[in-house]
Amino acid sequence: MARLISHSIVLIGLVLIACEVPAGGPEVEAPGTVALVIHGGAGGMQRSTLSPERQAEYRHALETTLRAGYELLRAGSSSLDVVEATIRRMEDDPLFNAGRGAVFTAEGKNELDASIMDGASTLGGAVAGVTTVRHPISAARAVMERTEHVLLAGAGAEAFAEAEGLEIVDPKYFWTEARWESLQRAQERERAAQPGGAAAAFGTVGAVALDLDGRVAAGTSTGGMTNKRHGRIGDSPIIGAGTYASAGCGVSGTGHGEYFIRFAVAFDICSRHARGATIQEAADQVVHGVLAEAGGAGGIIALDGGGVPALVFNTEAMYRGHVLADGEPRVAIFNDE
Repeated sequence: MARLISHSIVLIGLVLIACEVPAGGPEVEAPGTVALVIHGGAGGMQRSTLSPERQAEYRHALETTLRAGYELLRAGSSSLDVVEATIRRMEDDPLFNAGRGAVFTAEGKNELDASIMDGASTLGGAVAGVTTVRHPISAARAVMERTEHVLLAGAGAEAFAEAEGLEIVDPKYFWTEARWESLQRAQERERAAQPGGAAAAFGTVGAVALDLDGRVAAGTSTGGMTNKRHGRIGDSPIIGAGTYASAGCGVSGTGHGEYFIRFAVAFDICSRHARGATIQEAADQVVHGVLAEAGGAGGIIALDGGGVPALVFNTEAMYRGHVLADGEPRVAIFNDE
């Protein structure tokens, strides 16, 4: 009997050791996947009118933005933090129609809109028509996290941002020569009743991220449309239109905002995905189907809960890029890339 008990103890010990230390060595938790997708606006940009030097500037800006965001994700930053940081970087780059590169209204002002959404909680925040907030995307996040509201606009949004300690600047900070010249050309075409005004090019920036914990977040920021009416608000600050995120889907849009609002483009894509379509199928159905059939031009970037990206647009070009778990940024501009 003693020998039997001894053998039993040995066997139990061996089982416990085997459970604790597999043959291949100590058990290590598989690292989570990360993904980041960004856009810098969609429109009628063409190789013939966008110089090789200018193309290189955009590609470099997109690539460096993706690399910076990827490093944050791999270091464990939340998707919400990365979306905000990524868009802040693009708001500071005059190449893009957001923040310092914002276009002008018909009255010669820069009116900025932004929104952000956390897929894990489905909380969202937005600001619209701000003229003094350096980083509208940060103001949008503050609305989401520090108020019971979703959208603040105009002077109220600016007062809130200042009270929350966000950076406030003189409206002149947003002025750039290139955007001012664009306004002059648009108004000349308007006076001559020629096509090709504000709707010829759509500028917005956006980001969708998936972090190591599997959380999705999305955000969008814009200066709107060149020569827009004073007070016009497009889709970018509208949750469900220009921005949407859920546990398994995130979308940011760029294009003719009125159409994105009418057809709740960002929400529709996530809804279709939730009902069984892949993220690519859902994006194609909405952008090339619903949106295009209604006459709406633009595009979207999206991620599903597994980090699968979709970058879909029905215009001639969209500044865009993504980086997945391998850490290699991929950027493009034109529709044949």
